[in-house]
Amino acid sequence: MTSAQVDTDKAPEEGYERGLNSRQVQMIAIGGAIGVGLFLGAGANIAKAGPSIILMYALAGVIIFFIMRALGELLLYRPVSGSFAEYSREFLGPFFGYFTGWTYWLMWVVTGMAELTAAAIYIHYWFPDIPQWVSALVFLVLLFVANLISVKLFGEIEFWFSMVKVTAIIGMIVIGVGVLTLGFSQAGDTAAVSNLWEFDGFFPKGIGSSLMTLQGVMFAYLAVELVGVTAGESENPEKTLPKAINTLPWRIALFYVGALTVILAVVKWTEFAEGVSPFVEAFAVIGIPAGAGIVNFVVLTAALSSCNSGMYSTGRMLRTLADNGEAPKVFNKLSSTKTPAIGIAVSVVFMAVGVVLNYLVPEKAFGYVTSVATAAGIWTWLMILISHVRYRRGVVAGRLPASSFPAPGGSVCSYIAIAFLLFVTCLIAYDADARVCLYVMAGWAAALGIGWFVLKSRNPGITERPGEPEFEKIG
Repeated sequence: MTSAQVDTDKAPEEGYERGLNSRQVQMIAIGGAIGVGLFLGAGANIAKAGPSIILMYALAGVIIFFIMRALGELLLYRPVSGSFAEYSREFLGPFFGYFTGWTYWLMWVVTGMAELTAAAIYIHYWFPDIPQWVSALVFLVLLFVANLISVKLFGEIEFWFSMVKVTAIIGMIVIGVGVLTLGFSQAGDTAAVSNLWEFDGFFPKGIGSSLMTLQGVMFAYLAVELVGVTAGESENPEKTLPKAINTLPWRIALFYVGALTVILAVVKWTEFAEGVSPFVEAFAVIGIPAGAGIVNFVVLTAALSSCNSGMYSTGRMLRTLADNGEAPKVFNKLSSTKTPAIGIAVSVVFMAVGVVLNYLVPEKAFGYVTSVATAAGIWTWLMILISHVRYRRGVVAGRLPASSFPAPGGSVCSYIAIAFLLFVTCLIAYDADARVCLYVMAGWAAALGIGWFVLKSRNPGITERPGEPEFEKIG
């Protein structure tokens, strides 16, 4: 029996229901790679980088694949719900597990705040007489109830949300290729592959300006690691998780690189601006009836999908923290439907506060919220990579069993990804507008540090949880 089989047998003792089937896990993985960062954020990035934004998404996509293969190796070594915090705890020590768990919770809470407000704005497009806070509240309640019913319902909702996003992008690509090859539509006379370099070249604003978009590009990939949180509730993780991760390159190639290449060939890059969805602009130029309404529906779906995922992951992460004595014990309880209902409910309350805040404060606060989510996401990815490096050392030394899904190149790709993420962090520090998220994260780190000190004073044994000694037990 392999180590993966042994640990998979143990996982149901966590109390969760293994209710996510292969179809749902695959679409959760696909949907996690497609979000508002692509449908809306790409417009601002195109304005800053021109056609070279395609290269930036491709470069970031390679790094994301490295991160996911590192996570995949850890997941098949020990598939557990709340995986990032658990691996940080085992390989870096209890404090890092505590810090990572709470930071990932913060990432999804602030993302939920932003997405709920975005969803309300999209509804406002069709029904301007409905106050935005009413729409946001309705969506919040509906998704909350769905998450309480069962993990199967969560999986089914996410499946159809992802299906809408995938269908929209594939439709855009097919239509765009038709315009380029057959010359139909209003854009037929100006659409050409040469649009990718004819207007001041492939790097119209310089390589430096293109690199500065990497922080926004990385935001678009947030949530791709969500498939790791589903490990404890997947029916057959040793089969579904590797498949979901290995299909990531073609998803990035199709949904990001492919879609943006077609859009920028159909519509010259100078037509795009911040706040304008490249998909809306492309449909408008092509002249498709009701194109703006179609894209508005798709972006609404993307926002609700992200919020739905946020509720799912925050509840699981709070339960993991409670199980390790790093959050109130009440979060450890499961409902009759085997969902962490109390943890989800508390997270929803914080998301609701975000709805109020986004209603009251200027629009710039919306950008601040997303930058905080990006910073929290980068921390999570770094912890995955560093944990993977430590795990590989344990395997090489014979202290740990090998995973059935080893990352190509061992630790080499993880080191490359770590260097890339540190480079992106430097870019964030250099950008005056984005830099505020580092101040927020510094305050968050100080608050968590105080919390850890209080936990240690109340329960000194908390510092003796797994961490490095776990290596020796297995060996």
